[in-house]
Amino acid sequence: MGIPATTRILLIDVDGTLVTYENTVPASAAQALRRARAAGHRLYACTGRSRAEMPPPLWSLGLHGMIGGNGGYVEDDGEVVLHSHLSAEQCGQVVGFLRERGLTFYLEANSGLYAPPDFVERALPALRTYMAGKGADATRLTVTDVFPDVILTEDLVRGDINKISFVLADPIADMEAARAAFPTLLAGTWGGRGHEALFGDLAPVTSTKVEAIEALLAHLGAGREQAVAFGDADVDIDMLRYCGTGVAMGNGSDGVKAAADLVTSDVEEDGLARALERLGLV
Repeated sequence: MGIPATTRILLIDVDGTLVTYENTVPASAAQALRRARAAGHRLYACTGRSRAEMPPPLWSLGLHGMIGGNGGYVEDDGEVVLHSHLSAEQCGQVVGFLRERGLTFYLEANSGLYAPPDFVERALPALRTYMAGKGADATRLTVTDVFPDVILTEDLVRGDINKISFVLADPIADMEAARAAFPTLLAGTWGGRGHEALFGDLAPVTSTKVEAIEALLAHLGAGREQAVAFGDADVDIDMLRYCGTGVAMGNGSDGVKAAADLVTSDVEEDGLARALERLGLV
């Protein structure tokens, strides 16, 4: 494809970076991204979300595409560049393992989010803790507030799943068991205040943000020095280090800030817009 050397590829994490933990886009961020696109830069969400979790209002900000599933999916101007997903057999094995351990879970696919009916009740304490740890008022939160389009079903063996997330009962024991049972899959955790492990996840081992960024840059004919990454969570550390410029949000972890070239303010305090201005991209 090839793009001008002056064009920057903006790789923007979503939760805690582009949107607040009450799932709103600050007006300053929306305006700054539209100005960055008008200046000729290319905009991509780079997120743990699957495509089904990217509603039209986010695309209306001017996104050219996305990296989803923490790297398992790459899309540019409607073209699928990369899609790494679990096979139906792998999905069935993970679902069976989680049910044997008594853990509730949800499946993340580009077509939607799928969960057993008990997820609505059993996932609520962990989701409230997660959202409260990110600064949201979670006292009356429901699971459908966080996942409004989740499909509750017992038909949970699919061949298009990007990632399977599950509520941890015992973070250490559950993750040790998951890694032992699925050594060929990528196992990780995510959580709330202090980045406490509340959820585990299993995904194809190729699902990393850095590998996805490499694929996107090759597709665009761009160099890594043109890439500017924005993030707040530990999963973003490698991409901040890999890209020509890495920006940490003020609400990010200490490790994220140490990996960044620039630390901006919190997501609720116009952090994304301020970073774009400081970098001269708007």
